[in-house]
Amino acid sequence: MNAPRFAVSLMCMDFANVAEQISALNKHADSFHLDVMDGHFAPNLALSPDWISAIVPYTKIRTEVHLMADEPERWIEPLAHAGVDIISPHVETIHNDAFRIMNRIKENGCRTGLVLNPLTPFEEVKLLLPRVDLLTFMSVDIGFAGQSFIDEVLPKIRQAVEFREREGLNYEIQIDGHCFEGTYKKVRESGADTFIVGNAGLFNLSKDVDEAWSLMLDTYERATGEKVDRK
Repeated sequence: MNAPRFAVSLMCMDFANVAEQISALNKHADSFHLDVMDGHFAPNLALSPDWISAIVPYTKIRTEVHLMADEPERWIEPLAHAGVDIISPHVETIHNDAFRIMNRIKENGCRTGLVLNPLTPFEEVKLLLPRVDLLTFMSVDIGFAGQSFIDEVLPKIRQAVEFREREGLNYEIQIDGHCFEGTYKKVRESGADTFIVGNAGLFNLSKDVDEAWSLMLDTYERATGEKVDRK
């Protein structure tokens, strides 16, 4: 198993101190997770392409958009022009245009991601996985931070690991939703590569981001018994 990776949900950051927190997180995190919501597919509004375009020049690590929108094809060009590395639409929004949308993301110079809601079976994405770089499983319902972890997602992670090994694929498996000390162990044992940390896992631990990051790694090591690289 590869070393664990940690992505930071910027929707959960302190927007009064964006520059300071981005600078600190550049030193620690493996990627920035950027939630884009349209208010329809996800019952909330979050980060916009214009806001993302403004912060990307200050990021020094991977930027990945979690696209929660009913018409994902409308967002691909604006997000690509904003400079993000990966665009991850929801499988629930792309059925009729799935391969076309994956191709369009690549054509715009980005890597491809795909996100599954908790109720969506893993079987729904098997045909697309040879074209996918990052596979994200939602472990909460979309739209709002602070929800409880949905354990029924764990078997899907194991299916994704087994399918990746059997088919010789190399997509990264990421988990999004209430990743913190109480869930790290079961998620890691299911085979996830990357944990998205937000309020529960990171920002609520300390107002100082460097201290919060150190405390987050402490909780991960305590929960899993696995030592992690401390940048």
